[in-house]
Amino acid sequence: MNKPHDFDLPAGIRRDLCAPEEWQVRVELAAAYRLADRFGWSMLIFNHITARVPGADEHFLINNFGLMYDEITASNLLKIDLDGNVVGDYRGETRVNRAGYVIHSAVHAARHDVQCVMHTHSVAGEAVASIEPGLLHINQDSMQLTGQVAYHDFEGLAVDDAEKRSLVADLGDRNVLILRNHGLMTAGSSVGEAFMLMWLLEHACRTQVAALSMGQPLHGSQDMLTRIANLVPQQQYVITPTGLGGLPFRSLLRWLDRHDSSYRD
Repeated sequence: MNKPHDFDLPAGIRRDLCAPEEWQVRVELAAAYRLADRFGWSMLIFNHITARVPGADEHFLINNFGLMYDEITASNLLKIDLDGNVVGDYRGETRVNRAGYVIHSAVHAARHDVQCVMHTHSVAGEAVASIEPGLLHINQDSMQLTGQVAYHDFEGLAVDDAEKRSLVADLGDRNVLILRNHGLMTAGSSVGEAFMLMWLLEHACRTQVAALSMGQPLHGSQDMLTRIANLVPQQQYVITPTGLGGLPFRSLLRWLDRHDSSYRD
């Protein structure tokens, strides 16, 4: 007889126990997990994306540790408080990734303008995080992040509450954090904004890795690149005046619905 799996029954919460505003955020956050998986940003059961619960500043939603990203749904996201306690009546087993709690509770506690925090360990992201120059503003995608990128030195696996202070200090008021020798993090005023910032950052990292792998000089003088890079963020709002979390993210939700809408369950 086959032995039962350790995590067969993911915890779930009934939709009627959630306020409509919370359920909407749950749907968007579950979609972010599914999209991250489809874009190749997931890493088995590890890493995490969180979103603040509307109307409850001290509560945020996080994945139930043990589920892969393509198993995440609106109902099986866990609501936890800033101390890491699970809040609500869940059916089934609940587990919170310690590293996820440390990183995300730190940002949600310190930055009340941030609604969503996204963390990845992609190959390109870790590669850029592991080289001394970090992210180079050498293409249109990375230039859109000019003035938004901060850096945090590696302190080992993020399981120690002591790291919260340095992580928050390094992030400051910026929305993109490159965790040295570790990975990437974005923060946004909505799930859509955090996701689209990560999309830009991941695309910029992949482009940088590809460009440097060609062994050719980078085009453009440093003065020219700096001047244009400082201009691009202003131009960005001409293309997406409602912000990155608007039209681009809504189009991704429609795309995801055409392929698999089970994240809404």
